Amino acid sequence: MMGVEAKETPRVIGKEVFGNLYDCDTEILKDSERLKQIAIEATKEGNMTLLDVKAWKIGDGVSVVAIVLESHVTIHTWPEHSFATVDVYSCGSHTNPRRAFEYIVRELKAKRFNIKEADRSSEF
Repeated sequence: MMGVEAKETPRVIGKEVFGNLYDCDTEILKDSERLKQIAIEATKEGNMTLLDVKAWKIGDGVSVVAIVLESHVTIHTWPEHSFATVDVYSCGSHTNPRRAFEYIVRELKAKRFNIKEADRSSEF
């Protein structure tokens, strides 16, 4: 009887780091161009491949979406509350979404924040 060969299981890597930032610098939270630059630099910090970045003013707040080859980085701001939400998601095993998230926290000068991490990897 011949042995059965083990089939290699493909794996999709998915790492997500997200959270809320409190008591941020309100002038930065209003500045769409500065926030775009922060998102761009965060992709570099996280070793991600930037494809595009867009920002939209919503009242005084801003929403920024950086599309990376590996997935995305988002920043949404509410200057009237000195508050922002950040989501960094990556499907690349070579990336570091936590480092990208922490860079954004520093740049927005958040006095406090919460951070959550999710493993969104999958096996087939």
